[in-house]
Amino acid sequence: MGKETGFLELDRRDRDYLDPQERLTNYKEFAIPMSEDALKAQASRCMNCGIPYCHNGCPVNNIIPDWNHLVYEGDWRNALEVLHSTNNFPEFTGRICPAPCEASCTLNINDQPVTIKSIECAIVDRGWEEGWIKPQVPEKQTGKSVAVIGSGPAGLAAAQQLARAGHAVTVFEKSDRIGGLLRYGIPDFKMEKHLINRRAVQMEAEGVTFKTSAEVGVEISFKALRENFDAIVLAGGAEEPRLLEIPGAELPGVRMAMEFLSQQNKRNAGDDEVRAAPRGSLTATGKHVIVIGGGDTGSDCVGTSNRQGAASVTQLEIMPKPPEHEDKGLTWPDWPVKLRTSSSHEEGADRDWSVLTKRVIGEGGEVTGLECVRIEWADGKIQEIEGSEFILKADLILLAMGFTGPKRRGLLDRAGVELDGRGNVAANTDDYSTSEAEVFACGDMRRGQSLVVWAIREGRQAARAVDEALMGVSDLPR
Repeated sequence: MGKETGFLELDRRDRDYLDPQERLTNYKEFAIPMSEDALKAQASRCMNCGIPYCHNGCPVNNIIPDWNHLVYEGDWRNALEVLHSTNNFPEFTGRICPAPCEASCTLNINDQPVTIKSIECAIVDRGWEEGWIKPQVPEKQTGKSVAVIGSGPAGLAAAQQLARAGHAVTVFEKSDRIGGLLRYGIPDFKMEKHLINRRAVQMEAEGVTFKTSAEVGVEISFKALRENFDAIVLAGGAEEPRLLEIPGAELPGVRMAMEFLSQQNKRNAGDDEVRAAPRGSLTATGKHVIVIGGGDTGSDCVGTSNRQGAASVTQLEIMPKPPEHEDKGLTWPDWPVKLRTSSSHEEGADRDWSVLTKRVIGEGGEVTGLECVRIEWADGKIQEIEGSEFILKADLILLAMGFTGPKRRGLLDRAGVELDGRGNVAANTDDYSTSEAEVFACGDMRRGQSLVVWAIREGRQAARAVDEALMGVSDLPR
């Protein structure tokens, strides 16, 4: 490595954020980029550790020590080449990935890990600024055509790889813009959408055709795709939300997190956010908001509610409160269970754990409160604590309890592919093929709700599988 003693001499530093009072006034990204000198210093902390566990901690197997060394040496262009060799969209992961690579960092055993995520983001951002990122147009066309259904990170990664292999690729997206949940599920303050638009321009120059407002199984016949394309990739995501099945959950003030988040992203884009919203406009302004679900989507609801001017925000989680710090000797190099406080939490929210919701309270058809009880976990089972019932004031309850799998009506009903025991499209990670010939599946539609970086991995691997099925051999990386 460039400086073998860097990890001994320097402490970890990361990107700073704008003050909460400033960032709450808008929906723009608020991370403050580090200086080049600071980034070089942080890259120098990467150890010559022999076995870089960060490779396996990262689902796309980023070659992290190599581009850390190149950043330390000031060779940003080659660092970008190494980064792009495993990841089509590092500007996405550099903003919204939780960085399992850092949890796996060897330095994390008894110190703070290398600042991998921020360095990754800086490399690709500089690549765009310097004009180094250009379309990679294939030298020749194969004469084969592929339909990719879904334009989230899995679909985009698969489409880009297949186009670079020389196939004619058409991406079908049911929404009015490409990006899937990157577009309408991730708040703009975490990832601004011009980043997606920029990649779409690159991909179009590489030969990818995008068809938006084109829902396969509804507006477009799946049978027609079978007749007109040599292969089909199902990359539609896992969008079936987990429902709250308690009395009062049918009241209009109980809404899905994705409905809430997507409407705000549409407002930010200048769109009519209620055009496709049968239940009307949805905002948290002046309301007492309860977010049920302690994950990233719940955190996004917290940050959006505060920007909309909620009177109060409370986030509930059914699981026990995690420890402040993980037992590294027990968990490393795996992803640890520990308390995670997001930037949205820092902006203001009450958080509560081991809480079971019992009943939504309403008056005149409007939500007024939420009845809850505290619980204990014993042998993996819930036990209510007697006498611990309490009621929270609520005007709006947002359900952020995850997803149960892909939606079956429409696309999957028409495709006729077999599903696994969890309701996902059945396909292995060797060839990503489904029960239907020339039909492949990847991303959340295959594996269930997961991370953006896992979606990119599966899209890339599925592209190689499709290329190999069509051509008999593939030069695409796996």
